[in-house]
Amino acid sequence: GALTISIFLKPPGVIPPGGSTTICCSCQRATGTFVLYKEGHQLRTLELRGSRAEFSISNATQEDAGPYSCHYLDGGTVLARSDTLEVMVQEFRLPRPVLSVLPGNDVPAGAYVTFRCTIANTSAGCFLYLEGRVKDTVLLPKGDDFSISRVHKGNGGRYSCQCFTRAASFEWSAVSQPLDLVVR
Repeated sequence: GALTISIFLKPPGVIPPGGSTTICCSCQRATGTFVLYKEGHQLRTLELRGSRAEFSISNATQEDAGPYSCHYLDGGTVLARSDTLEVMVQEFRLPRPVLSVLPGNDVPAGAYVTFRCTIANTSAGCFLYLEGRVKDTVLLPKGDDFSISRVHKGNGGRYSCQCFTRAASFEWSAVSQPLDLVVR
């Protein structure tokens, strides 16, 4: 099949000024290189370690914000390009939310699971992140929960949430403590 590569932040979410994150690029291959691009400009090249390359951002500033993508090369030929990942650097003005999962974080396959992101600000919406899977990010409108009716092994992983309000501009919270969902 076609070679697919993914790009994601570890840990996921909006980064505070001075904070740090890692842009991860991964594919199904164990050899080759990844080239990191920002706004179409080549930034860095890294050899694969396992099936991924990690590009660190430390002491983040507004200069680090923007669209990033990865190109996977083997023998100097571009074989695949990732989707675009938007990196945001914002002050955190809201309290840190608390993520919980019911009935618990260790469940049998087929169970009904509900994620709840709780924050003191009742007008905040929140994002539920699954580390390593940007496409699985879920927007939780004000006070809503997110439920999975029949969990399977693919739903397992490290979840966190981050909240925001939209007044004159967006205001963000820090990211919650992560929670690992284990599906047996």
